[in-house]
Amino acid sequence: MGVNYAGTIRAEETPMAIKVSKAEVWAVTIDDRPGGAAEKLEALSKAGANLEMLLARRSEPGKGVMFVTPVKGKKAVDAAQQAGMGRPENIHSVRIEGGDKPGLGSRIARTLSDAGINFRGMSAIAMGRNFVSFIALDSAEDQAKALAALKKLKA
Repeated sequence: MGVNYAGTIRAEETPMAIKVSKAEVWAVTIDDRPGGAAEKLEALSKAGANLEMLLARRSEPGKGVMFVTPVKGKKAVDAAQQAGMGRPENIHSVRIEGGDKPGLGSRIARTLSDAGINFRGMSAIAMGRNFVSFIALDSAEDQAKALAALKKLKA
């Protein structure tokens, strides 16, 4: 137990386990115009997809790229494929979640570096006391190495 500056007694924070798992990311090229992303997302929505992560950005003049996960169930998979989405063969992702702490993003990046992994992309967001991060890697081998290394990381 500890006492904060207002004199209130609080429980000492204990490290929260970090959950590390594979993430199956789907991608699609979108038109860089109003409604370009909405059209792809509406197809998933109508099929009942419940996305946890969405990242969309302009990739070149007139075009963008959108990444989503998860796409689960026959209806959602069919809708994703009909909307032009697919699972890129050169992107292997890892999902990390746990309790948010200052410097955790740096520790994740250092853990990957120390394991000899050069990631292609990282996204992370903290909400309240928790965070979730997605790491995009170039190969299944790097994904396996990242999973092993990150599972040893403590929050």
